[in-house]
Amino acid sequence: MFVAAIVAVVGATALAYGLDYAVFRIRAATNRNAYGSVTVNHYYAVLQKNGKTQFIFDPPHDQTCVNALFPHAGWLPCWYLSRHPEQRTDI
Repeated sequence: MFVAAIVAVVGATALAYGLDYAVFRIRAATNRNAYGSVTVNHYYAVLQKNGKTQFIFDPPHDQTCVNALFPHAGWLPCWYLSRHPEQRTDI
């Protein structure tokens, strides 16, 4: 019973991803709002030798995203970027 539940969840996820990808490809082929743009704030967190962290901020910029449930074509979904506009890179 447990294995059947796992197979059902994996199957439903694969079906959702496949349908989402098909809709994305149709939108991209017909130029129907497949891509979007979200303003993100990127900064670097540099750990110094004395244990303190120095933050270096980049100016805000627009990042391309996809109007889909899952990431496609190397871009994150717009719903995710709009909820996470702060992007940090640890150095």
